[in-house]
Order: sequence, then C-alpha cells, then structure tokens
Amino acid sequence: VQLQASGGGLVQAGGSLRLSCAASGGTFSIYVMGWFRQAPGKEREFVATITPSGTTYYLDSVKGRFTISRDNAKNTVNLQMNNLKPEDTAVYYCARLSSPEVWGQGTQVTVSS
Repeated sequence: VQLQASGGGLVQAGGSLRLSCAASGGTFSIYVMGWFRQAPGKEREFVATITPSGTTYYLDSVKGRFTISRDNAKNTVNLQMNNLKPEDTAVYYCARLSSPEVWGQGTQVTVSS
C-alpha cells in the first residue's frame, strides 16, 4: 500500500482547506485510516481517524472544524478543514492504521494570522 497526500497550502485564519489521501494497493475499505500532524518543534499528534464502518474520532481542538471522510470506491480519505487557525499550521500526514501501519508523505498546511 502506498499513500499520497495532497491539498496543503497557505491560507488565512478563518479559511478552509481540503486534504486528500489516495491509497494504492490493498483493500482500502477494510482499513482504519487517519490524519496526523506535526508542527515545528513538536511531536506528531493525532488529528482524526475513520473506521471501515465510518465511525470518526477527532482531536478535541479540531472538533466542529475538521471533518474526516472516506470514499471507498475511489480509495481516498479526505480531511475538510474549516475555520483554520494559526495553531493548525503543521505538516499533515495520512496513515493506514490497520496493521501494518503505512504512512504517506506529508503535506504542508500554513495558516497565517
């Protein structure tokens, strides 16, 4: 399985971005998928996950602003990010959390104040 993330960029505070992660190989629909982020000088942290059945979990600070979704027909997992804040600035990574874990390359999200 390979994961390819896209959709990062520079946005002003209050703006929106949509990240996408395309998976190739494997049976995408049975995997738990997630988004993580790592800000400069900080450890990587969980942002959101989605189970094969569509159950979602979020970091408290993004609840109500971020939405994770999956399209099993297209083998993609998306992260809609609204009302972005400067503290959301980080490199965002998608991951397959079902064993064995697979991580994609990161995509930079920068939120200016």
